[in-house]
Amino acid sequence: MFGLEKPAGQQKPGRSGGLPKMASVGDFNVLSSSIPATKVELSVSCRYGGGSRPPCPLIPRLCVLYTQAIGNKEWREFGRTEVIDNTLNPDFVRKFIMDYFFEERENLRFDFYDVDSKSPNLSKHDFLGQMFCTLGEIVGSQGSRLEKSIVGIPGKKCGTVIVTAEELGCCRDSVLMQFCANKLDKKDFFGKSDPFLVFLRSNEDGSFTICHKTEVIKNTLNPVWQAFNISVRALCNGDYDRTIKVEVYDWDRDGSHDFIGEFTTSYRELSRGQSQFNVINPKKKGKKKKYVNSGTVTLLSFLVETEVSFLDYIKGGTQINFTVAIDFTASNGNPSQPTSLHYMNPYQLNAYGMALKAVGEIIQDYDSDKMFPALGFGARLPPDGRVSHEFALNGNPQNPYCHGIDGVMEAYYRSLKSVQLYGPTNFAPVINHVARYAASVKDGSQYFVLLIITDGVISDMAQTKESIVNASKLPMSIIIVGVGPAEFDAMEELDGDMVRISSRGKFAERDIVQFVPFRDYIDRSGNHVLSMARLAKDVLAEIPEQFLSYMRVRGIKPLPAPPPYTPPIPVLQTQI
Repeated sequence: MFGLEKPAGQQKPGRSGGLPKMASVGDFNVLSSSIPATKVELSVSCRYGGGSRPPCPLIPRLCVLYTQAIGNKEWREFGRTEVIDNTLNPDFVRKFIMDYFFEERENLRFDFYDVDSKSPNLSKHDFLGQMFCTLGEIVGSQGSRLEKSIVGIPGKKCGTVIVTAEELGCCRDSVLMQFCANKLDKKDFFGKSDPFLVFLRSNEDGSFTICHKTEVIKNTLNPVWQAFNISVRALCNGDYDRTIKVEVYDWDRDGSHDFIGEFTTSYRELSRGQSQFNVINPKKKGKKKKYVNSGTVTLLSFLVETEVSFLDYIKGGTQINFTVAIDFTASNGNPSQPTSLHYMNPYQLNAYGMALKAVGEIIQDYDSDKMFPALGFGARLPPDGRVSHEFALNGNPQNPYCHGIDGVMEAYYRSLKSVQLYGPTNFAPVINHVARYAASVKDGSQYFVLLIITDGVISDMAQTKESIVNASKLPMSIIIVGVGPAEFDAMEELDGDMVRISSRGKFAERDIVQFVPFRDYIDRSGNHVLSMARLAKDVLAEIPEQFLSYMRVRGIKPLPAPPPYTPPIPVLQTQI
């Protein structure tokens, strides 16, 4: 992941300049100016001792990693794995990629949950325990493989967690592969099989780390899986002769998937066109003299591409267009009262102002003209008191642009003095407003980011979901910052990190929404600079990957960077 922040003391990047280096989603460390020695990838697995049933009645289906701040020792969420099916020995596919500094102590905490619903709110799931360690402890263990007990539930043994670290190479290639299989073993009593593939790369100690899992194809012995894209770094870390093991399973609802067989290969073998592999089940092979295989797997296509980065597009001239939409509903409170979320304190920004400034001041560096549309919703407008869910903060609907973030702040304060806070809280109009502009520019030259700052429960959820699903096909992302004490469960539903959002049976093409509650970033020590830096980093962290996912799906390549500027050489005139 990339952070879009500008480190203190640096000039902001120009169009052809470099992107400032920030750590991955985690701690904002203003004290550290070190350049990381390396990036490491952490893989997480859980194991239970003996027997068919685990000693703990619940099985981890989600792992959440936290890092600890240097100053106040506060634990902050770094990232989450995917949610996996019930299985006694879960191997999480999603990795944690961290900067590793030899000279720094990085405290880590791994929390494990049994997931009971689609909610991203961890308090709504069963906590199963945790494991504490340092990044150095993992890297320094034999084979960079640390195994520790999961603790946290008194009187219960919940097995162990295995965390493996591997230094990442700098290979930027990715490969698009597609596989099919023929005559796989029948595993289901009443049907055929529900096969899927698991790809694992070998480690130096002879163990294997999972790196990809295909979808399940139901009730067939001759499946054709969808093509998938995987980085060469994830597949073999740039070592073309490294052993890759592919396991074939029959999916079972309870997570006890039946092993069909396996085969081994390597990146080099795959790239040379080795297309058919015998699926071997070692137990069957040992028992049956005439055993040939448990089916075959065939490589249908193998296409290598060089992965491009967010910075490649920025260097090539892609513009990031930033739009802000502010909630003017009555639930914010009377702006003239100190209890209002819109209160104009002469000595300090309110929550809306802080969120707007924190995010806007960073993203404005990627927009060359610094002209930003600023919208409001949920207010009654002068002179007739009509309710609007899409009005220009500067009062000019034909030209809602404000110059810079300071111009947006000025228009916001002016609007507070002229409109009447009302309701309801409708998002769809402002999302559709930005989507109309995004729909007109699909060539990769522009990308649109909408920041919605709101205080309450959304009123047009069905329409908003439909707008987001439609917008997921366009070059745009949506950031939602929730201010105030309200419950934001509905907002978290819009953030597709756990479950992809859908409307009328259609799923969003991409995850384009990032939601954060502002209250999580209120620094109890009163250091608003640090807490707003964390807010900006967390809400912007997903933008580069969302941006790249659009470009990849559309097959849009970055334009070449313009040549560096060379000043003209003055011609010296000789006086006669």
